[in-house]
Amino acid sequence: MSLRKAKVIALFARTAVLAGAGLLFALPAWSQYPGQVTKSGKETPELRSIAVLEWTGEAGKPKASRLVPVAVLDGGQLQDGGIYLARPEPLALTGEVEYELEQNGKPTGLFDIKNTGQEQGSWVGYGAWKPLPAARPKPSQQELARTRIDDDAQSDVPVLHRKHHADDAPGGEAGGSGGSGSGGGSQTGSTGPAPASDPDRPTLHKKDSSSDTGDASASSSSPAPAPDTDPDRPTLHKKPSSDSSGSDTRAASAPANDPDRPVLKKSKKKPEDIGRVDSLPQVTDPDRPRLIRGKANGNNLNVIPSLMGLPPDMQQAVAVSDARSRPEHPWSYTWANPDDETKMKSELEEMARDALGLKPLPPPPAPAPRRTTVTRKNAKPATAPPAPAPLMDEQFRVFELAYGSGATLVLTARTDAPRAQMKFVTLVAQPDLYGNVLMLLKSVTDGAHLDETPRMRLVDAVDAMADNRGELLFELRGATQRQFALYRVLRGRAEKLFVSGGGEYGTESKE
Repeated sequence: MSLRKAKVIALFARTAVLAGAGLLFALPAWSQYPGQVTKSGKETPELRSIAVLEWTGEAGKPKASRLVPVAVLDGGQLQDGGIYLARPEPLALTGEVEYELEQNGKPTGLFDIKNTGQEQGSWVGYGAWKPLPAARPKPSQQELARTRIDDDAQSDVPVLHRKHHADDAPGGEAGGSGGSGSGGGSQTGSTGPAPASDPDRPTLHKKDSSSDTGDASASSSSPAPAPDTDPDRPTLHKKPSSDSSGSDTRAASAPANDPDRPVLKKSKKKPEDIGRVDSLPQVTDPDRPRLIRGKANGNNLNVIPSLMGLPPDMQQAVAVSDARSRPEHPWSYTWANPDDETKMKSELEEMARDALGLKPLPPPPAPAPRRTTVTRKNAKPATAPPAPAPLMDEQFRVFELAYGSGATLVLTARTDAPRAQMKFVTLVAQPDLYGNVLMLLKSVTDGAHLDETPRMRLVDAVDAMADNRGELLFELRGATQRQFALYRVLRGRAEKLFVSGGGEYGTESKE
């Protein structure tokens, strides 16, 4: 190897080392860059909040209600709606935020957040339930035909109409031959006063003929008299001098019977008292302020009373708040054969009874046959099978969580027993290719272990990820706390997608 070649290799090696060192020093600086690379508006997802509205009473006119935030979709990630950007209330419960209430994917009403509060450490929102805005009715066939006729009758050519004045000639030309421009006094048009029908139209009066004689002083000192036929012409009255006699003063003053003379009179009518005034002893001042005990209206906000605890008649509905309007997507599934739904429901009920330990009781033993010499030709009929054990609070729902997907079955039930011995079951299944029930999720618990394994109560299906696919929203209710969980059913599996933070909402009523 020549010396020159060795120097070139060393130079290249030194350059590579310096470049590597510069890159190492540049990496921390690049990582600490305070800026943020923004994406285009189409790629950046918008905020989407998922909540649950709970109320008692009639839907639309509840006795008490509250809105519990569940999750907020921000940047494609689900955040806990109860604590996300809390200042101090979370972003999902900011004032004037509007939620759309859904049932099985169909909007049923609106809920506006008015104020917020904490119930045993958990943020909830209070507001008003409003109906959906009514759609504009479609016009009837008669109205459409009438509109079409009116449109055909009108012409598209613009037409300019000249305003007609009262002093125009009958032929339509203003001032007769005044348009010739000769400047003659007789050709300037009519100088008569405007009719009473147009009192605001200005009137031009002809100058007196004395001004043509050349006597400027006479013309300036003798103004043209105002016609008596103009009621709107202003009249100047000369102010009487202080050294004039009483008779001159009375003569120069305006007559007492002038109907147009303004008169200042003190109103004798007392203003209407719209406030509440209570008479007090030994107080004659009607304007004296009085303190009246009453109820505060909270800045005129008609807020529905808050819901406390977990009453037994409490109802739930999914609430979604999204800045972007999305098409309606119902989650109901339509069976090709209605008998398939009955078959699937019967199989799920048998699985639920097995999970709850509700096995049918064995039939009572048949009595021993008596020995008789006469043989009967007809045998005894077989005893009927015992009735299946009842399932309390049974709820069976069938969803189509994506367009073209199969049916997703959800069944929840409990046993009829005291609170401590009560058992709960939740099943999520799908039919397989052979028409059998394929179990995807099974949750079984009892009243004594709710803190370890909470009870799963189905709320509804909701599009939490804004991808036109539905997720199952469950309430995980324990003995003293509860959470909300989103499950995604995909490829024959039910996976837990999100779980909100726990919150204490009181114990469930034992009634």
